[in-house]
Amino acid sequence: MEFKPNTLYHVYNRGNNQQKIFFNYGNYLYFIKKIEKYLLPHCDLLAYCLMPNHFHFLIETKEKSEEQKISKAFQIILSSYSQAINKQENRTGSLFQQHTKAKLLETVNALYAEICFHYIHQNPVKAGLVKVIERWEFSSVREYALLRNEKLCNHEKAHLLLNIPQDGNEFLKLSGQVLSEEMIDRIF
Repeated sequence: MEFKPNTLYHVYNRGNNQQKIFFNYGNYLYFIKKIEKYLLPHCDLLAYCLMPNHFHFLIETKEKSEEQKISKAFQIILSSYSQAINKQENRTGSLFQQHTKAKLLETVNALYAEICFHYIHQNPVKAGLVKVIERWEFSSVREYALLRNEKLCNHEKAHLLLNIPQDGNEFLKLSGQVLSEEMIDRIF
């Protein structure tokens, strides 16, 4: 993965053979702690969603961050998480697909990044895990809806770059709107 400074990326990966990567509540929390420790020093997290068999992040690299540090952070996160899960589940082998994807988002077209932001939050609804986005606990939706005090994401940057409403109800109304397949295809 290559990362340029001050640039938006949609980063995602899934379980090898589409298998589960999160087996219990504690696994999600453990993964989030790894994100805080290894990734946040090098980039701003604007949105995230952890699903039973995959994850999505919308990040903006920091001005002085070296691209290899972000790649290394993802490598450490996925490797150490895989080792812990393999031990927990008494399994061996690769937990994640071999290559984590990092899609460069067009910074000149804010709509492109905004679609990605909402797509990430709509994942649990599209997968049938919940009926409304704010019911999924392992995404940044509850932060932006002001339903959780935790601040993993850089809200100021998201509001500035992506035109995300600061009012929690307005955010939920906007983010809950279904995206067309054509719009979703543009972010992959």
